[in-house]
Amino acid sequence: MRQIEPVVVGPLPTGSSPHIPGMPARCRAATVAHARLQWWHADSGDPAQLLEDFLARHGLPVRDLARPPARDADQHRPGSVCGAALFVSAAAGAAMIGAPTGAPSPALAVPDLAAVVYRHTDPVETVDPDPDGGTPGWSLGPWRDSWSTAAHAAAVDHARAAIGRGDVYQVNVVGHASARYTGDPRPALARIARLPGARYGGVLAGPGWAIGCASPETLVAVAGGRVTTRPIKGTRPATPDGRRDLLASPKERAEHVMIVDLARNDLARIARTGSVRVDDLYAIRRWSGLWQAESTVSAQIAAGCGLADLLRAVCPGGSVTGAPKLAALAQIAALEPVGRGAAMGGFGWLDAAGLDLGLTIRTVAVDAERVHLWAGGGITWDSDPAAEVAEAAAKAAPLRAALAPRPDR
Repeated sequence: MRQIEPVVVGPLPTGSSPHIPGMPARCRAATVAHARLQWWHADSGDPAQLLEDFLARHGLPVRDLARPPARDADQHRPGSVCGAALFVSAAAGAAMIGAPTGAPSPALAVPDLAAVVYRHTDPVETVDPDPDGGTPGWSLGPWRDSWSTAAHAAAVDHARAAIGRGDVYQVNVVGHASARYTGDPRPALARIARLPGARYGGVLAGPGWAIGCASPETLVAVAGGRVTTRPIKGTRPATPDGRRDLLASPKERAEHVMIVDLARNDLARIARTGSVRVDDLYAIRRWSGLWQAESTVSAQIAAGCGLADLLRAVCPGGSVTGAPKLAALAQIAALEPVGRGAAMGGFGWLDAAGLDLGLTIRTVAVDAERVHLWAGGGITWDSDPAAEVAEAAAKAAPLRAALAPRPDR
């Protein structure tokens, strides 16, 4: 665990105002980073408890999420704490529950857990990166995949074999690609954050690293003592035929319902007895050229449930692990040759009003030399390896396009 108080965020993309999904818009030009926690898997300690303790020391209400937020008429006064940006990697989530954490991350500079506490200051005029996305000198080398399409297809077959043996019902298989870059990555990451359907579009940065997120998926949100998760599972091209196919596919529905059941079980661990409910099942949403199936599961939080309890219940997110979760994580650790890094974790905002973390799908990471991205999908017995490889490529395509240098710059 590495704490810095106060903190100067940089040198990678921060802009002159933070772009954190969930941060109140009125605060973006009137906050400054005040303190930072960073934790890597090689560090000691329980990341869930370290995070809760760190945020509590800065006055954030994380010990009992069921308690209604306190009303403070002067909550925006200069010097007061606004809230905190949070990032939790898939490896940190696995570590929280004693599960295998998988292969090492290819982006070692990116921490597995990061929290940045912001305090209010006087409003200042801010200048964001070029909204057209151009930066002189920005260039991107060829993409290099961490496995071939044949190796990806073979991993799908191995996952199907594990399902056939009864080891798991479903397992998510994720691949990685990276490319060298030169120039300023901020505009490219800003383009990622603005992709259509990016409910959790934003950027978080630290010394020598940055994350750009375009996720449409809610990992976990808390407001008014109620906890919500919105798992996404099932993808087709955003065409009329694609929508009809997604609605009619028994394979996609079965895969989706398994993850909804997993989400119900996850929330039940920190919920008042009998309060877990499915508010919406298999709704079709659009993300940047793709149709995806989404459900909403919610519950009343049990009294005394703190942030550490909540994270241990929901991390890593079931839609990117599979079911049963621990068995799926063991399969993932055996199948994926490269760690998930910034992907398949959680990213968002916590303040006195609540918590809102997106699942870091459609997410890229930047270190000092390379841009990294991840994409994959859930595997069931009915999965076709070639189709799964094609689905992962379709999910990665908008990210690669957003990162590409603009020809007129």
